[in-house]
Amino acid sequence: MLWQPALSDRYTLASPSALAQGIAARRKELGTKLVILGHHYQTDEVIVHADFVGDSLKLSQTAAKHVAATGAKYLMFCGVHFMAETADMLTPPEVAVILPDLSAGCSMADMADYDEAVLAYDTLSAALKKAKVKARIVPVTYVNSTAAIKAFVGQRGGAVCTSSNAVAILKWALAGGDIKPAAGEQIKVIFLPDQHLGRNSAAAMGLNVDTETVLYDPRRAHKGEALGGMTIEQLKDAKVLLWAGHCSVHKLFRPEHVTQIRLAEKDLPRAERTTVLVHPECSKEVVDLADLAGSTEYIITQINKAKAGSKWAIGTEVHLTNRLAQAAKARGVHVRILSDCQCLCTTMYRIDQPHMLWVLDNLAAGKVVNQVSVLPAVRPLALLGLERMLRMSGTTPDAIRAGVGATVAD
Repeated sequence: MLWQPALSDRYTLASPSALAQGIAARRKELGTKLVILGHHYQTDEVIVHADFVGDSLKLSQTAAKHVAATGAKYLMFCGVHFMAETADMLTPPEVAVILPDLSAGCSMADMADYDEAVLAYDTLSAALKKAKVKARIVPVTYVNSTAAIKAFVGQRGGAVCTSSNAVAILKWALAGGDIKPAAGEQIKVIFLPDQHLGRNSAAAMGLNVDTETVLYDPRRAHKGEALGGMTIEQLKDAKVLLWAGHCSVHKLFRPEHVTQIRLAEKDLPRAERTTVLVHPECSKEVVDLADLAGSTEYIITQINKAKAGSKWAIGTEVHLTNRLAQAAKARGVHVRILSDCQCLCTTMYRIDQPHMLWVLDNLAAGKVVNQVSVLPAVRPLALLGLERMLRMSGTTPDAIRAGVGATVAD
């Protein structure tokens, strides 16, 4: 987590309406020089100020196109740190990408440390060689990861993926990535940082997750278990090596939340039962019990086209779910969150109106605060991982910066 300076009373004691008015005034003053991005998980008081609302990669791509069209100079990303990093890489260097609160990180992204990833890659590769297994490890990272992890992946012939294309990228990696396997060479994939997306994607490919996937836990490696908790036999047999990371929001959805709905509706005709729709960051046990699973864009699409009278229980972040429920209600569609627990992204919640106004006041005074810039040594390697994914979708980072690249779904 990065350090965020405390705000003065001018911001912390102001009423929500006063803050909203101040933000609106500064936005008008800054005009087309400013664009505000709002991630789906943000609160309504933040979303109301956003020029564009979406998931992380889509927002970065949308911002790049907007910058190319308007010449905007300031991009305020109301999301978390790794999202701002991606936006910085996909927009021209003269654009300042700003995160209103630098402490808005992502616990899942932070579960994959660069040095730990290098250690894992080197240790597992050496273990396979010692066991006389001719194998190559191709790393894949979920877009919800730091620029450093994207660079780790890019430097080693791997690629970034989203929850929409994780299966396609996993297939590409298991086929050797950009390098055709040598004669007799096995390909293994190390999937970071979300074990659940990796496991669910492997299962969707038809892999046996009990034998063809295995968990690597960096914490166990630190305690002296060189293979991160796996045995050499498990390493030899597995095709996908899952990093022991997870989303703190989606981990809160549990199998019993689904079974409670099933039991309550067991006597209803099938057409009157609730459809359970979850994100693939949920555990495999939840995904297996659900009716449907897919990315945030997939979830939104399913609800937007749902028939009147249908009932839905969604396993994803509460602010997004509440907005979907409110919009669906007008069409006679009932939407609820799968669990009654407080399933919100607490780090995303750190972005608020006081921090937004503080940033805008500084911009109006000619000062850029909280700029997120990917280090020059990291940027080209991280872009390699992004480029391999984007190329498979018919675009490139340069095309996105120029405002002509196709949008890749999160």
